[in-house]
Amino acid sequence: MCFICGLENPVGLKLKIYEIEPGVIETTYTAPEHYQSYPGILHGGIVATILDEISGRSHMGDPSKARFMYTAKLEVKYRKNVPIGKPLRIVGKAGKTKGRMAEAWGGIYDETGTLLAECNSLLIDIPAESLNQVDQDALGWKIYPD
Repeated sequence: MCFICGLENPVGLKLKIYEIEPGVIETTYTAPEHYQSYPGILHGGIVATILDEISGRSHMGDPSKARFMYTAKLEVKYRKNVPIGKPLRIVGKAGKTKGRMAEAWGGIYDETGTLLAECNSLLIDIPAESLNQVDQDALGWKIYPD
């Protein structure tokens, strides 16, 4: 039921996220008009939500090293308006790791390759005892292999 990746969430974005190389993930998305703010423009809150998810997921690629993390800090830069109704390419890249913390980057590009919005995030591992209480397979938390 994840808002971003939950394929069964009736109001979610249903993004399928793919690892394209170690530490780099990608998805595509065309935003429908019911997520717009001003006419033709994707709402900034949805933009930030997508960037939050894609940056955090960049540390989940290799199942043997997958890290489940929550966002401690998210800095979003809105460079240009993100359009609705047009294909977007969304990329996440894992950054430095130190102990329980990690950095990541996310970006949203239009079909010409122009960077429209980006983020830098600081992530912290979810405590193992919290993860042990849930069925991760049932949640559908995964990165699809390319």
